[in-house]
Amino acid sequence: MTRIIESLAEISNNYDALFCDLWGCVHDGVKGLPDAIEALRAFRANGGKVVLLTNSPRPRKGVEKQLLEQFDVPADCWDTIATSGDSARAAMLTGAVGEKVYHIGTPADEPFFEPLHLIKDPVEIQRVELDEAEGIICTGPFDAKADPDTLRPQLLLAKQKGLKLLCANPDIVVDRGEVREWCAGAVAKLYTEMGGESLYFGKPHPPIYDLARRRLSEVDASINDNAILAVGDGIHTDIQGAIGEGIDSLFITGGLARDITKTSHQPDEEALTSYLNEEKSNPTYAIGFLR
Repeated sequence: MTRIIESLAEISNNYDALFCDLWGCVHDGVKGLPDAIEALRAFRANGGKVVLLTNSPRPRKGVEKQLLEQFDVPADCWDTIATSGDSARAAMLTGAVGEKVYHIGTPADEPFFEPLHLIKDPVEIQRVELDEAEGIICTGPFDAKADPDTLRPQLLLAKQKGLKLLCANPDIVVDRGEVREWCAGAVAKLYTEMGGESLYFGKPHPPIYDLARRRLSEVDASINDNAILAVGDGIHTDIQGAIGEGIDSLFITGGLARDITKTSHQPDEEALTSYLNEEKSNPTYAIGFLR
């Protein structure tokens, strides 16, 4: 039975580290959330370690810059960062979808193609047009506000060519303030439904948790899984991933599920129970917003 809590401090003494999602938990796509910032600061002040675990297709340095300069989230909120982008980049640079790739994404995703020190002897990636490609790299739709179905012609050709699609961000949607946007996961989902093969490296899939543990061990190698709490607002990403990894979880109901859980300050208990039953999910804890 999921326990509704009032604050992270209520349970924080049970954990030595957080795997904390960003969008919908620490920022809303426009600005940092003050209560969440203070909660992370307090956790670290008591000796806890914070790994920001995000399905962003950006490299770690890009996410850090975005947090500091765009969202005004101060650097004393975290110890290290693990991104879906870094996990997917590692796969790309080992040749998971070939050397000649067609990129679905925006110019903002250019850093995805930068070198990654985790990989020795990487393949040489060439970005080409779809008819020349050996595989697809998807960091997000060309237009985040457009229905992913607009990409059906390209995906149909890719399927006919037998191309694999590497998905750098398994999220389906995110909320940028009050505006909902499509993510790479929506494109990969459509491609899979069309009969294509999609490869995933972010939450809830194992590769990003392997990266998160490696990043955590660089900070403190003594922390075991039973001392880690995963925090997130995505029932199919953050919570499903945590459950799959055997890690306790704190479900932030005021993010993607705020309407269906009837969350204002806290979720409506009956609505939350109904939602979790429908999703066949059982997070350890739930709270309206990280605080």
